[in-house]
Amino acid sequence: MTALVTPKVRTTIELKGLSLEELEELVALCGEPSYRGRQLFQWIYAGGCRQFEEMTNLPAALRATLVEEASIGALTCLDKQVSSDGTRKYLFGCADGRKIETVLIPDEGRLTACLSIQVGCALACAFCLTGMMGFVRHLHAGEIVDQVLALREELPPGERIGNLVLMGMGEPLHNYDATVKALAILLHPLGLAYPPRRITLSTVGLVPELTRLAASGLDVNLAVSLHAATDELRDRLVPINRRYPLKELMAALRAYPLPPRRRITFEYTLMEGVNDRPEDARELARLLRGLRCKVNLLPLNEAPAIPFRRPSHHRVNAFQQTLKSAGIFATIRESRGWDISAACGMLAINDGQKSLS
Repeated sequence: MTALVTPKVRTTIELKGLSLEELEELVALCGEPSYRGRQLFQWIYAGGCRQFEEMTNLPAALRATLVEEASIGALTCLDKQVSSDGTRKYLFGCADGRKIETVLIPDEGRLTACLSIQVGCALACAFCLTGMMGFVRHLHAGEIVDQVLALREELPPGERIGNLVLMGMGEPLHNYDATVKALAILLHPLGLAYPPRRITLSTVGLVPELTRLAASGLDVNLAVSLHAATDELRDRLVPINRRYPLKELMAALRAYPLPPRRRITFEYTLMEGVNDRPEDARELARLLRGLRCKVNLLPLNEAPAIPFRRPSHHRVNAFQQTLKSAGIFATIRESRGWDISAACGMLAINDGQKSLS
């Protein structure tokens, strides 16, 4: 049996996060046919298997080599909190001791997993606690995928995760390569086999990476965190707008290839007296005119560190009606998991969190 690494450099190969093609290349180094790589891919992702000894359809010699020279890492569940509305927030530990939060949201009999992409975030949106953490590091593709596998292990019999949203900690397109690699695994029929319509990627609008995503052929739903319809206001709320202003962002979105009956979703966090006025709604309607889209209105999730306030129901409803009158499909998205700081913009690592009992 051919060794995977030389004796002088006895590094362990981490398999979780490797693509099907990479696993096929790895088993070829052991003198095995490519279909052994497909079997390994299925065991790791579809089966969630961590022990090579359990992979009974692989040859014993291959399993022995993998035991010696490879590993299948896993996130560690450090804490779990349950909201009064049934939302569950998990604190996961990474192999290097870094921590991330992942949220599981029940909705009409279906569970949606909100996945993190980075430890912290570099984009510093003015109303987001994750941005106030600053950027620590990117997650690897395996760590992104493993959030789904780890959540799956936590579920009681009969429950399954129906939807995935890349809306947790971090900006997916800032961690472009790992995000795309993780999505390919999540979508692959031999992997986790999620239908494209069940996965949503959310971005504040990194235009070069958005253009790369459009050209990649990767078919998932797209959500754009907009929050303002003028450059002057968006520069304040979403600082990356200074680099990629609305004219560039909207041009990229209008060129984005949408499958039939698919829309771009725009996320718009409403803040009292900041971006919730009637003129803001009219400006937003003008910005989106002619684009196949919908708008999710999110009343701000308040926190002591956030210098804005949640608008009244009256102002939120009036904003929605102005959009509807202009022919823009708009919904109001109620906060989920607010009481455990699991709602949008509230994910942040608190080292004082208690261990899971």
